[in-house]
Amino acid sequence: MIPTDSPIDRRTVLRTVGGAALASVAGCLDGSRNSGTTTPDQTSATTERAGPLSRIAVEGQAIVVEVDADAPVEQVNLIQPNGELFGKRGLAAGARQVSFEIGTAYEPGEFRVVALDGDETVAEGSLEISPQIEIQDVGLFRNVPDKPWDEVYGDTETDRLKNGEAVVTVENHGTGPDAVVELIFAEDVPNPISDPRGSGMYETEQVVVAPGETVDLFSNSFPFGSESEKGMGCSSEGNSGQFRTIIETRVNADQVSKSFDVTYSGSSSMSECEVTITEA
Repeated sequence: MIPTDSPIDRRTVLRTVGGAALASVAGCLDGSRNSGTTTPDQTSATTERAGPLSRIAVEGQAIVVEVDADAPVEQVNLIQPNGELFGKRGLAAGARQVSFEIGTAYEPGEFRVVALDGDETVAEGSLEISPQIEIQDVGLFRNVPDKPWDEVYGDTETDRLKNGEAVVTVENHGTGPDAVVELIFAEDVPNPISDPRGSGMYETEQVVVAPGETVDLFSNSFPFGSESEKGMGCSSEGNSGQFRTIIETRVNADQVSKSFDVTYSGSSSMSECEVTITEA
């Protein structure tokens, strides 16, 4: 059993379901400096309240429960799908809100929120969380210069890094937070690396993507830098191929990939190459 006042463990979950549940999804990015940029979702998903439980919401990496001011509620419990207690929070005098940190080490599923007055159950609600991170786009400095390249990579060897690294835009279409823990470029890129140093993302081991967020991941494996032995290079006539961008996520330990068509043309040097990337 998980300690009642501890954060969630590697395989704990939350889900929103049922006619009496209420869920609201709002997001925030929690990563280290220069790990990426984020665009928060401007909307939230809700259902009907569950009695005096006026709001049950996912906010960033936490479950927030709000209770009506006049409700006779002394304690709020969070129950795991297997029926075990995840945590309990007492309501101090005048307080009408409690939260449970879930992080990104949970298993998607259904949790129940139980409001208590002493030993009596006052109300119950349920919450469902299921993240769904998808790759949207891949860009290079020469194609999308408006991204914060200098802010991310700094002044040291900025031009070399900007011309050889890439930015991958991902979006979480699900209802729960997740973390990207690895970024890989495979097949027809100048420098394909199946096992990059660290996470393959610049200066971070993970980037958290909250529900509804769009996040830019900046690479750290120089995928479009100098051509390696197994890579595809540039030519004046043009070389065409297809590469895959792969990310690994934490919650389900999934690998998500997307293929892109690419053409390298206009030069024999990658630093002066025109790179055209389109969805495959």
